[in-house]
Amino acid sequence: MIRPAKKEDAQDAVPILMQILNDMELKAIKDLGADQIEDLLVAAFASKTYRYGYPQTLVYVDDQTNRARGICVGYPAVAEATIDDGLTPYLVAQHLPDQTQLFGDQEAWPNEWYLDSLAVAPDAQGHGIGGQLLDFLPNYLQQKGETKISLNVDFGNPKAKQLYVHHGFKHAGEIMIGSHRYEHLIRPL
Repeated sequence: MIRPAKKEDAQDAVPILMQILNDMELKAIKDLGADQIEDLLVAAFASKTYRYGYPQTLVYVDDQTNRARGICVGYPAVAEATIDDGLTPYLVAQHLPDQTQLFGDQEAWPNEWYLDSLAVAPDAQGHGIGGQLLDFLPNYLQQKGETKISLNVDFGNPKAKQLYVHHGFKHAGEIMIGSHRYEHLIRPL
């Protein structure tokens, strides 16, 4: 079952998200450690406005265990300028430097709903969960008035690109995020 995330999904959702963040080789993870960042994000999942807060997250929940096994995180491009502001109170609460940021690069292009993250728990991969989340998005976002989905896929991850292309995404350009080069893909709704 796919549904909007709830605050109590943090313990399942954040470790799934951390797979992506660890692959991105973020400076904050190198400086503070993955465990510290994971604890921070579990706390910040309660934020209504933060990039990785529960309102920006959809979860695929296993019907038998009622645990999140896949996540989809995104937001309208217009929100990107302030999407990370909601992290600040959690930095203070976790006794981390208040200037700590995970991202400094612009990732979305104007007039898009930006799919920031799509990930599946390691033990649930290969069962079509990522595809189901991608199939869920168009109708869900059209109901919110969105007209285009975008995402960035690492050139070093052709398997992910194949999944996105299979679900209707097409090349729109290239972008640098941190030290990685990504292909920007879009899917009109």
